[in-house]
Amino acid sequence: MPDSSRLAPLPAGPGGAPPRLGLRHLLAPALLTLGAAGLAGQRSWLSGHITPIAGSMVADTLASLLAAVAWLGAAWLGSRIIDLVVARHARATPMPRLLTDLLRALLYGLAVLGILAFVLGQPVTGLVATSGVVIAVLGFALRNMIADIFSGIALNVEHPYRIGDWVELTPGVTGRVDEINWRATRLVTLDGTALVVPNGLAAGNRITNYSQPGSGFRAGVPVILDTEVPVARAKRIILSAIVCCDAVPTEPRPDVVVESITLNGVAYQARFWVADYSRLAATRDAVATTILEHLARAGLEPASPKQEMRRRRAPTPVCSANGLGRDLLSHVDLFAAFRPEEIAELASGMHLRHIAAGEAVVRQDETGTSLFLVAEGALDVRGAFGGRTLLLDHMGPGDVFGEMSLLTGQPRSASVIANTDAVVYELDKDTLDPILRRRPELAARLADLMGLRQRRNDAHRRASAPTAVIQATTEHDLLARLKTFFSL
Repeated sequence: MPDSSRLAPLPAGPGGAPPRLGLRHLLAPALLTLGAAGLAGQRSWLSGHITPIAGSMVADTLASLLAAVAWLGAAWLGSRIIDLVVARHARATPMPRLLTDLLRALLYGLAVLGILAFVLGQPVTGLVATSGVVIAVLGFALRNMIADIFSGIALNVEHPYRIGDWVELTPGVTGRVDEINWRATRLVTLDGTALVVPNGLAAGNRITNYSQPGSGFRAGVPVILDTEVPVARAKRIILSAIVCCDAVPTEPRPDVVVESITLNGVAYQARFWVADYSRLAATRDAVATTILEHLARAGLEPASPKQEMRRRRAPTPVCSANGLGRDLLSHVDLFAAFRPEEIAELASGMHLRHIAAGEAVVRQDETGTSLFLVAEGALDVRGAFGGRTLLLDHMGPGDVFGEMSLLTGQPRSASVIANTDAVVYELDKDTLDPILRRRPELAARLADLMGLRQRRNDAHRRASAPTAVIQATTEHDLLARLKTFFSL
């Protein structure tokens, strides 16, 4: 048997379309009710015409039968009116069959009481009283189920969630709405398990809908850093990590706030937007991983509980060229052939620059003889092609740009603009020149590595700007230009 407590649409019309109910569907019950009531009201006329033929008992029985038909016809007419109202006002949303069934049962129950009281002349006071006691007992026994049913009706009227929405109905119970009936709501969790939440429990708690109004929702990843780390620097590093994470949409823009100050350090909240709740865990994982990478490149790590007492000197600035700069240079493939002491020499000659968000580090086509190494922050690479400015790439800590200008004096091929506040190191020609004069063989190695990086960058730019004209350069040409530029 079908479950009458389930959400169910009205019977479909031809081709599965919603039923087309009109006033003509009221004609038959209305005529039956009016005709039976009219004939039943003419009891004296019926008695005068039928009694001489069939006797008074038949006449009285026929009059009572017509009156009963009139009562039942009225209930039928009321049922058709309910169908008409449902069909006209609920075409877009499946209506509760249970509610219409209850109304029909009430109409036919009143019709039966009317027949007993007014047609058969039977006292109904005792019946009503007995029915009230029975209903009270049943209501007490089924109070939870009845509460769930009426809560289901309220949820159906308000529509706080729909099929397919990701909701949290009770604390700690979150899932995708798979089915709504008049006793419970069925959810499917991210783990693939099914949960059945009684409607009474759902209606009595705060409902959190992650799918409405439809523009996504904001989530966060907590990060705790030592109090020695300046707040501005911590926010810059964490924000650049979120911006560089491909799993996070660029709009609405993410942000970083100080959530609290704990015994272990300052608690930051990295806040970002998620379009679909099903991607929440993956997005949080990607953001947390990127934050850890950016912290490591900045020489930082999340704070940990401190149990021991220790005495130490004032910390060396982590942005010194001899510290973080040397570590960053050692991970740049362009300088893989350099010795440790040569890396240290390059690091000691680098210049530290603080770049404000929106400020250009270099601009396309301008001259320059230096290379830049990103220490903190996020930067955008933009190029002008065919009258349009295109976003070519994103850069974060550890990335390098400007190597062609450093090694060959070539004008800047693109503009690099800070997306967030950033810290970069600048390495100029005068710092590199003494090393190349002492070891001229490094020129060939630099040309090979520069050619490899150039081909990789050209392929990426072709994918970002298909209409751009990019001139290929061989390692032999690069070596010749490098030797000419450094007079080797």
